[in-house]
Amino acid sequence: MTDTPNTPETDTPTTAAGDTPPDRLSINHRSPFFKQDLLERGIGIRFKDGIRHDVEEYCISEGWIRVALGKKVDRNGNPLTLKLVGPVEAWFERPAASDADEG
Repeated sequence: MTDTPNTPETDTPTTAAGDTPPDRLSINHRSPFFKQDLLERGIGIRFKDGIRHDVEEYCISEGWIRVALGKKVDRNGNPLTLKLVGPVEAWFERPAASDADEG
């Protein structure tokens, strides 16, 4: 017998099993890692134990995020970004549309 009850409510993460964001995602529509349908669901990013709302691109396996460097832009009008290295965690803020229709 175990002393702690087996409660599935406390063991399950906020996202459904198998419903994890991709390893790398970008908000720049010119990037090969841009996926509009995933971005519409909202992506939450935790970087170094803090939630970030200014992430331009992230990579979980390599452990980095890119954030805009103020309002500075390059000569083509793209925002200048700064690459920050550290532990990255990502999650969806809203369930997929197909999951909401089934439930």
